[in-house]
This record gives sequence, C-alpha cells and structure tokens, in this order.
Amino acid sequence: MAQKAKKDRAKSNAVALNNLHIGSLVVNGFFLLWHLLFRSRSLFFWLLFSLPSFFCQFALERTGRPSFDPATKALKSSGEDLAAPGLTEYMFDVIWVTWAAAILVAFMGNWAWLVWVIVPAYGIYKGYGMMGTARQMAGMGAGAGPGAESAPPAGNRRQRRAA
Repeated sequence: MAQKAKKDRAKSNAVALNNLHIGSLVVNGFFLLWHLLFRSRSLFFWLLFSLPSFFCQFALERTGRPSFDPATKALKSSGEDLAAPGLTEYMFDVIWVTWAAAILVAFMGNWAWLVWVIVPAYGIYKGYGMMGTARQMAGMGAGAGPGAESAPPAGNRRQRRAA
C-alpha cells in the first residue's frame, strides 16, 4: 500500500497525457488532410492559433508525466496532478478550444478562427475576478475600512477606562 496515491496519480496522468497526444494528432492531422485534399485553409492562422495549444501540451507533458528509475523501474515522481484546478485546467481549456476551432475552420472556413477569441476573453474574466478578490483581501488586512473606528483601543482594561 506504500505510495498508492502516487501510483494512482502516475497512472491517471499517463492515461490523460496519452489521450491528449492522440487527440492532438487526430485533430491536427484531420485539419492538414482537409487542407490538402478538399479545401485550402490558411496554414498561417492554423500555426498561429495552434502554437499556444502546442505550448500547453508541452508544459503539461513536462510537469505531469511520471518518471521511473531506469534500473529498478520504480516510480521516482508521479508528476503534478493534471486534474488540479487553476492553470492546469486553463491549459486544457486552451487545447480543447483550439481543437474545436480547427475542426470548425475545416468545415466552415477561416472565419471560424474567431471562436478562439474565447480563450483570452475567459483569461481576462478570470484575471479580473482574481484581482477583485485580492483587493478585498488587501482591504481586510489594512484595517482602513469604515469599521476601523469601532475597534476597541489598544491597551489593557485599566488603560481603556482611564481614557
């Protein structure tokens, strides 16, 4: 039972990364085949909008792939949790939106790359929400709010009575 959680995470990470790479191969291969065989689509835009997706896949591969000792084949590192919320989740969203846009472009035309605008818009929305939360936390810690006057004065009870 030793390191069962690490072994489970390593197994789920390996499956998730393999599915991610297979999906990327299928979607991008489909787009390129469609471009070559049926209708010409802009390879410039495909490369431009696919680069963030490729970067995200590379980052997920580097951080999430489990590593094993070559001599003993024992688990050295299970990798970061690929099911974690936050940046990891956002990277998967970038990849999936890019895949959806590539398939839509293949069938509908180059204007469908506008679907990719969802990615930075969502990032701005989440960033704005985090800034609001940070401001609230900073305001609570500063004590300069309107409730600061009702706080009891510093010192012990005898000093407060004398004041």
